[in-house]
Amino acid sequence: MACLRVKLIYPSGLVTKPVIAELAVAHGVVANIRRASVEDGTGWLICELTGEASSLRSGLSWLEETGVEVESLGDIVES
Repeated sequence: MACLRVKLIYPSGLVTKPVIAELAVAHGVVANIRRASVEDGTGWLICELTGEASSLRSGLSWLEETGVEVESLGDIVES
């Protein structure tokens, strides 16, 4: 398993969508949300994503394709 710390920034159209749930179901990535903020039409969260390295890569690609901005806060850590 691998773990990656990221900041996810949501545009207004995705704030009400279950993006993290879809990430878990479709890609097998578990998100441990550490901080979050939702304001008028935008939001962000800081989380640790855990899963197989290939699942993390595909999940991050999917997030970006969906319109979520992904900022890496640390390297993948194997456990």
